[in-house]
Amino acid sequence: MSFWHNLPQPIIGLAPMDGVTDPAFRKIVATHGGPDVVFTEFTNVNDIFQNRQMGWDGFRYSECEHPIVAQVYGKDPRRFYQAAHVIGELGFDGLDINMGCPSKSVASSGCGAALIRTPELALEIMAAAKQGLQDWASGQNLWEAGLKPSVIETVREMNLVRTGNPMAVHHRAIPLSVKTRLGYEDNVIAEWSASLIQGTPDVISIHGRTLEQMYRGSADWDAITLATTLIRKHGIMVLGNGDVRSLREAVLRIQTSGVDGVLIGRAALGNPWLFNGKDRLREAIQHGRAIPDEQAIPLAQRFQMTLHHAKLFEDLNDLARFPRMRKHLGWYCTGFPHAAPMRVRMVRTTCAADVEAVLQEYWVQQGFSQPMALAG
Repeated sequence: MSFWHNLPQPIIGLAPMDGVTDPAFRKIVATHGGPDVVFTEFTNVNDIFQNRQMGWDGFRYSECEHPIVAQVYGKDPRRFYQAAHVIGELGFDGLDINMGCPSKSVASSGCGAALIRTPELALEIMAAAKQGLQDWASGQNLWEAGLKPSVIETVREMNLVRTGNPMAVHHRAIPLSVKTRLGYEDNVIAEWSASLIQGTPDVISIHGRTLEQMYRGSADWDAITLATTLIRKHGIMVLGNGDVRSLREAVLRIQTSGVDGVLIGRAALGNPWLFNGKDRLREAIQHGRAIPDEQAIPLAQRFQMTLHHAKLFEDLNDLARFPRMRKHLGWYCTGFPHAAPMRVRMVRTTCAADVEAVLQEYWVQQGFSQPMALAG
């Protein structure tokens, strides 16, 4: 049994989001919310093989994030075989194949959700990834898997930074999972589920939209329910994803669809505390009670988190990359008076010191009697 079967039920996890679930955001959520499982942003398996920096950024993580699953995408089974070795060596708890990204740049190359149109290739990729995980667990090293010396050296350096050991001390079995959508242009989840089942992943996560829908309209949870019925007959767990805006809504989706849990994405943006209520959610489901309303986060605490997140991002990245933090700053600045002009100022910040200045100025302008304590 994999770690998936040892998680509390139902599972409440942080969904992978490109450009969002970076190392800083994941650490913030893991520390202050504690989801049952987190996923990295997706990484192209070719970037790993070519030892490109962009391929490694999302693979940096902190030990507090366990269990953490590395998500990868691509279309070359050989590269998935090699990526599986890297993911095992880096100490991840699972490998997730992205078969749901709707981005045109990804899908047009035959990756992500485009694999829904090529089920035979999807199964080849799953088989290669599973074989790679099995061979690594049996003791095969990165060199024997055909990886370049530069890739092996990068893995060693990343492990040294995180654990003090250059290579994995123990080789262990790591589960495979898949994240996908209902279809490409049309909803074909019944046929697509039948194909994915043949690959025998531990978990299939389903976003309730097609590629053509992108993130428009409403997620189709009836379709997720149908897929859950088909997939769970084969002993494979199912996680639902899409339009879960609160833990109260998560309860409803879990109860009506029969999924083993949900992955929450956009509802966690600017709200890393969301997952604090996961135990109340499980208790509500177990006893058939309504989940209490989520408690409003005091403004001072929200501002402290905003600065803490900005400083952590700055610590983990070159200052030139700080513009990537601005979207998070905007998400924190919602739900309080004069938040809109504050967001405008946040998208112009270039460092954590700028963020602190904006927060302090707002605090003074609002006439709060107590000084603003911004421990970062």
